[in-house]
Amino acid sequence: MRRIIHLDMDAFFASVEQRDRPEVRGQPVVVGGSPESRGVVSAASYEARKYGVRSAMPCARAKRLCPQAVFLPVDGAKYRAASQQVMAILYEVTPLVEPVSCDEAFLDVTGSRALFGEAEEIGRRVKQRVRDELQLTASVGVAPNKFLAKLASDLEKPDGLVVVPEGGEAEFLRPLPISRLWGVGPATAARLEARGLRTIGAVAESPLSLLRTELGDHAGELQRLARGIDERSVQPDHEAKSISAETTFDIDTDDRDFLHLVLLGLAEEVAERIRRAELLARTVTLKIRFQDFTMRTRNTTLPEPTASSLALYERARALLSRIPLAARKVRLIGVGTSNLAAERQLSLFQGPDRRAEEADRAADELRRKFGPAAVRRAALLQRKPRRQADPRPNGG
Repeated sequence: MRRIIHLDMDAFFASVEQRDRPEVRGQPVVVGGSPESRGVVSAASYEARKYGVRSAMPCARAKRLCPQAVFLPVDGAKYRAASQQVMAILYEVTPLVEPVSCDEAFLDVTGSRALFGEAEEIGRRVKQRVRDELQLTASVGVAPNKFLAKLASDLEKPDGLVVVPEGGEAEFLRPLPISRLWGVGPATAARLEARGLRTIGAVAESPLSLLRTELGDHAGELQRLARGIDERSVQPDHEAKSISAETTFDIDTDDRDFLHLVLLGLAEEVAERIRRAELLARTVTLKIRFQDFTMRTRNTTLPEPTASSLALYERARALLSRIPLAARKVRLIGVGTSNLAAERQLSLFQGPDRRAEEADRAADELRRKFGPAAVRRAALLQRKPRRQADPRPNGG
């Protein structure tokens, strides 16, 4: 009898900001670009969602829907730190944790019940620890499989706890709208509803031949989900194939000095994520999108894999020097790494990249202890861009 938990943090970025900024608690908060920019909403508090503000919506539209909203920039380092704290709590319950993103994860607690009680009790304890230790809320679904756990966690947000008992899958699913099924978007839902299939229960009981008429080869898989069947296991280890970060400017720029500053910030973010994953990168890629939306990429392979922030920055800056800007201005810039390998033991005789990695790791430890702003490069604190563009990375 498998017991799977899906934990989903509530309005994660916005909730972290409300926690850290008492003056905006209880107010509609939108995390993303400014409403005057071309940015999009990364997260919206539940107060903002009441006005129809949603993730991926243009910030200008969010401002029209909710004029009184407080718009805040994305602070990736702060959210990653909070995410690490959440995941640390989960790993204390079971080693079988599958992070889906920075704010949600699956847990297989089948073997944890002897130590911590039944799955529902484990879910309650995890929620309470997140509330007590991090001052954040999470919604939890408990079920026999991943599909049902994910669906359950979404039903009573925010701060919800929904349990699907063993043997109660059909009763739980029967009344829910078909839009709750994975893989059913608005177009598919409209086709199925035209056939009289408006609930998951109706899909579960429908002749497979009818579903194949509308869904083709996906009909069988969809019906299995509608019947609560999902054999996928929680996968705790995902091999990273690449790690990258990029930023889109509010105002297009051709200021090379400022672009170098942005590259430094992006390289630091990427390198920190590589070190946290205990990996090393051999290939560095530079990505640029110009104001006319044309894109250029350049990459280079390093003689020795590295996790050094400065090593990645120097390679990215060299790649930028090979791209003529001429009269074109840059809209987006990004740094990526690939050909990732497991961390090697540091040699007794260290080159400059390896010594730089050790310094980076010491800074990582200080940031973990004292917060993301504890150690920063002076250039990122003092340098002012010639054009008013936002150098903070938006992830990737």
